[in-house]
Amino acid sequence: MQPDKQPKLNSSINVTPLVDVVLVLLIIFMVIAPQLNLDQAITLPKTQRPPDKPQNNTQIVVSITADGQLHVDDTPVAREQLPDELLARAAAIGEAQVVIKGDARLSFGHVQKTMFEIEAAGFKDVGLIARQSEG
Repeated sequence: MQPDKQPKLNSSINVTPLVDVVLVLLIIFMVIAPQLNLDQAITLPKTQRPPDKPQNNTQIVVSITADGQLHVDDTPVAREQLPDELLARAAAIGEAQVVIKGDARLSFGHVQKTMFEIEAAGFKDVGLIARQSEG
């Protein structure tokens, strides 16, 4: 009588299911990522007839969030570095107009202070962005 031989154990890992799961996750993220809205949460003030945006891309948008944080074209900027950042972007664009996109919940003092800082940096034609009110 021969003793029963135990089958040899296979201890290697099958990576095919892992690769399948990773590829599915990659496809999901590739589909979802462009749909994410990474813009700052800013509630614009309302007006009866806001002026039309110029067709050329010569605007530099300075956004002020409700908590007072500054963004220049979606890039966070410290208040002390705002003039340098604006001058650098204006040098890259050429003749640029600076517009302020301030949250409606801000006091006018915050917007006015930012406007004065922009004018002190040498930009004389500072505009405000608003949205049209319903009705």
